[in-house]
Amino acid sequence: MIIQLSQNIQEQEKVILLNKLSDLNIKSNIITTQFKNYIVGIPKTDFDIRSIGNLNGIEDIHRVSDAYKLVSKKWKVNNSIIDLGDNVTIGGDELSIMAGPCSIEGEKQIETTVAHLVKNNIKIMRGGVYKPRSSPYAFRGMGMDGLKLFYKHCSENGIKVITEVMQVSQVEEMADYVDIFQVGARNSQNFNLLDILGKVDKPVMIKRGMSGTIEELLASAEYVFSNGNEKILLCERGIRTYESAYRNTLDLNAIPILKEKSHLPVVVDPSHGIGLRQHVSTMALAGVMCGADAVIVETHENPEIAFSDGQQTLYHEQAEKLYQKLNQTHQLYKSF
Repeated sequence: MIIQLSQNIQEQEKVILLNKLSDLNIKSNIITTQFKNYIVGIPKTDFDIRSIGNLNGIEDIHRVSDAYKLVSKKWKVNNSIIDLGDNVTIGGDELSIMAGPCSIEGEKQIETTVAHLVKNNIKIMRGGVYKPRSSPYAFRGMGMDGLKLFYKHCSENGIKVITEVMQVSQVEEMADYVDIFQVGARNSQNFNLLDILGKVDKPVMIKRGMSGTIEELLASAEYVFSNGNEKILLCERGIRTYESAYRNTLDLNAIPILKEKSHLPVVVDPSHGIGLRQHVSTMALAGVMCGADAVIVETHENPEIAFSDGQQTLYHEQAEKLYQKLNQTHQLYKSF
């Protein structure tokens, strides 16, 4: 059960409500976010919801049986829109595109990428400064020095920054230089990190774990929401299966299912999903036709010399063609 409290609820009204819930043997969890105040109630026995709904201080009340209550669509019919400022949003009627290299490699690379994005009216740049790598000997990112350069050039050109945070200790120092925190597949169930990101007033994009179910992804989002942050994006980036012909299995089924189950915007990541440059564009377009609100794609001026994941990264010329097709495909999807 989710109770939306009125903005002007009086303290005495809240006390009466909490006492009533206690009398009904309902465990109460008070949630305060950037936008609203809620009580998430966990009833141990069946009860008549009308016995609560007529109390003062309640804006709305909903029965939600899902374990993931706040991110469920059962109580919030209208889809959430994430506002990044400067007229940049994710969700709603427009398709959002995030593009950039796998890793931030240096200032020249940042400048070249920013110029590419400005030319193509792309408002969000992706790029890793802390890189989780399978091998300890691989390039693991430029850290805060790289992030500061990244943010400087993007902010000067009206571009928002999305980058991965890997541990709790990084959140505070990164916060001033990030517009969207990305939680990678390996950290999708790092609940300590999700708790902290729930206390930050910055959007958070959570990637589905490599072996994670849809319900587990939604539960991860619930951690962030229940700690006070409603600005959440869900990202399908492929799951690990027995197939070895490509990097991961991009689960396109997940996109309409997530849209059905949750009010949060859904992002598709075809670069990690298939891991083969020649097929990234096809899978990106397929993701849009499945209803994705945004696409995050890797692009580099010369992927052959990229420090990481060059095999799945589009040349800028390929990316330009994809941007046009993505917008055309989104218009086709909206016409259905």
